This record gives sequence, C-alpha cells and structure tokens, in this order.
Amino acid sequence: MELAEARNILENTAEKLADFRGSLDLENKEARIQELDEMMLMPDFWNDQQAAQGVINEANGIKAIVNEFNDLLSTHENLEMTLELLREEPDEDLQMELDNELGQLKEKMGNFELQMLLSDPYDKNNAILELHPGAGGTESQDWGSMLLRMYTRWAEKRGFKVSTMDYLPGDEAGIKSVTLSITGHNAYGYLKAEKGVHRLVRISPFDSSGRRHTSFVSCEVMPEFNEEIEIEVRTEDLKIDTYRATGAGGQHINTTDSAVRITHTPTGTVVQCQAERSQIKNREKAMQMLKAKLYQLEIEKQQAQLDEIRGEQKEIGWGSQIRSYVFHPYSMVKDHRTNEETGNVGAVMDGDIDSFINAYLRSRIVK
Repeated sequence: MELAEARNILENTAEKLADFRGSLDLENKEARIQELDEMMLMPDFWNDQQAAQGVINEANGIKAIVNEFNDLLSTHENLEMTLELLREEPDEDLQMELDNELGQLKEKMGNFELQMLLSDPYDKNNAILELHPGAGGTESQDWGSMLLRMYTRWAEKRGFKVSTMDYLPGDEAGIKSVTLSITGHNAYGYLKAEKGVHRLVRISPFDSSGRRHTSFVSCEVMPEFNEEIEIEVRTEDLKIDTYRATGAGGQHINTTDSAVRITHTPTGTVVQCQAERSQIKNREKAMQMLKAKLYQLEIEKQQAQLDEIRGEQKEIGWGSQIRSYVFHPYSMVKDHRTNEETGNVGAVMDGDIDSFINAYLRSRIVK
C-alpha cells in the first residue's frame, strides 16, 4: 500500500472517530458507568435479581462501547506514529505491519459504526428467539436442532447468556419447537436480522436411499420487555393452562405442573414457558413473552399498512425464505435479501453468521 493511500485511510478514520466522539457523549457515558458501578456495590443489589441483571447488562453494554472507542482511538494514534516513521525511513517489515493493521482497523471501524447505528427503540434489549420446523417430520426437526446449535454458538461467542424458556423435542431426533432468551446488549438489534424462513438442502441422514431433501424452519425474533412498554392485556382475553415440564436432558423434572401456556384469544397468540421450577415465575416470563409477541404483531401490522400504501408485494411460501443453506450438491450459504454468501458452511453452522447479520443491517440503513 502506498503511503499516500495509508494517509487517506487514516484521515478518513480520524473524521469518523471525531463524529463518533460527538454522538457518543463520552462524558455522560462515563458518569453513567460510575453510577451503575456504585449501584452494584450496594448491599441490597441482588434483592431483585431481574433488576440487578438489567443494571449489569446496561453497564456492560456502555463499557463495551466506551472501551471499543478508546481502543480504536489508540490504534489510530499508533498507526499515525508508524506512518511518520515510514516517511522518515522506509522499512519493508514495518510497511507490512502497517498494511495489516490498517486492514484490521477498517474492519473494526465498520463493525463499530454498525453498532452505533443500532438505534431502533428496542435494539439494545435482550431477545426472545423461537424456532419452528416446517412440514417434513424428522428431517425438518433435525434442521431445527442444527439452527438451535448455530444460534447458541453465535450468542456464546458474543458473550451473551442463553436460557431455554420452552423446549419440545422431536419424536425421533431434533426439536418440534424451542424458545430461547438471549441476554446481552443489542441482542435484539442483531438477531432481528434472522427473522424469517431458513431453508436447508442436503442428503438426508434419515433417508436410507440417500436422496436429497429440502427442509424449512421459521425463526421468530422479538425484543424482551420488562416494564418498558404499556400493552393492555385483559384477563378475560387469556386462557391459561398448566402442564408438566419436559426438557432436553431431563430438566427440572416433571413432578409438578409448573409449565405454563397462555393463549391470547383475540389474536390466537400462544406462548409457553417451562424454564423455572415455579409456576408463578413461569407465568411471569410467559406474560413477558406474550407482550413481546403482541408488540411484534402491532409492528408487523403497521409495516403491512405501509407496504400496501407503497404497493409492495411479499412472497409467501417456498419463495419466502430469507436464507438457503446448501450442503449438497455444493456447499454454500446465501442470504436472499442481501446476496451475502459464503462457501464455508461448517463455520456458519458453528455460529459464524455475523457477515449475514451485518449485511442485512447495513442494507436497512441504506434504505
């Protein structure tokens, strides 16, 4: 890379960092971090565990942003010094080091910029993610378990906490449905990119004839709410059932009717929770899930009205998948909304889906 090109990159980076500094309001963020740290030192901090976790999540989220900005600033200053050294005395090894670090800086700047643009009202919230296999029996249910592993791995790599709120195993393999709570700063902001139908094409391990099968799993993603929104849910509109919990690996174990299913009769919305031993706690979590779903329904209704005004037509059914995962006759994962693709299927199934999430979020920003 020519030194003039390196200079242009660093000047552009300096401008962006100045913009970030202005929008971040670092002084207030650092004051808020101190305030939250003091709250965590209070002797009664853990009396309300849900509130305590909210404080921790907020503190971790703000600290991550401030630390990442400071890291970018420090990297930029170091590269400025390296560039000046190269101007005074050319050095091949130092030049290679500068080229490599400039490439890394550009990538980190892009990711940080994306994080700053997650500005929708509930992007910062935790996420509720549901997987529902389509028709196809064991084959689709196995695909559901593969996606469950993919999202769990993705979340763990980001340092997010994953809790299973509801789990219904498949008859022979895989899952019939699963609901996850994914806890971490901007969890919903990122995972909203995954909402839609995911399509798998492979040679089925369950087909003795070795034929190729196509399977579908729908992914639903909603922000998790505590008391942030006011959604009126009338008691007379609810049908509440209890049943014995079931779970992978024999979780908590089926001695009482602790699991809760709530049906919102006006909309037909159904939520279930069996994550806790207590029926009361499961009911509280199920109500949070219900509010999230009703909020999502309202957002989708508004979007449908806007689409109708614009004259937009949406495909439904086979053509509605957002992403295809092809294992055979070739290896490729392709997102049909952005045309982002990769041939490294193994990495994707191990949770390496950031390129798809980033491409989708950037496409939304452009629009």
